[in-house]
Amino acid sequence: NLLRCFTCDRLCGSCTAPAPPARQGIVLQPVMPSCDPGPAPACLPTKTFRSYLPRCHRTYSCVHCRAHLAKHDELISKSFQGSHGRAYLFNSVVNVGCGPAEQRLLLTGLHSVADIFCESCKTTLGWKYEQAFETSQKYKEGKYIIEMSHMVKDNGWD
Repeated sequence: NLLRCFTCDRLCGSCTAPAPPARQGIVLQPVMPSCDPGPAPACLPTKTFRSYLPRCHRTYSCVHCRAHLAKHDELISKSFQGSHGRAYLFNSVVNVGCGPAEQRLLLTGLHSVADIFCESCKTTLGWKYEQAFETSQKYKEGKYIIEMSHMVKDNGWD
């Protein structure tokens, strides 16, 4: 799970360089350079997130701050249950932080999971499956659950 680093402007997972001074209105390049992110709408204030998904893909964003969370292409299943309602299972996500792992007894058995939160507004979104203890559930390891109540669909869903 790579994020575009504010400091070194590279895709990385753990930059240790000191952070530069904040710059207003900086828009990062998309992860896929072949897709043009296009200009931000003039009526909305510019926000700076860790990673922007290309505008040519259908995406899911945080309902609270509109930070990009995942591409529709990364969706594995729509038939999951979160702590507070329906949830989607994703292969990978962006702009998401991860808390410490803990064991929880879920509907499908015992799992080691870590809560995930929006890096921008700090809202808890769901969890990451760190380890599944039952063989039939191993496919979930390294995958992410995001509850539908915390997501909104963006870009080309019409």
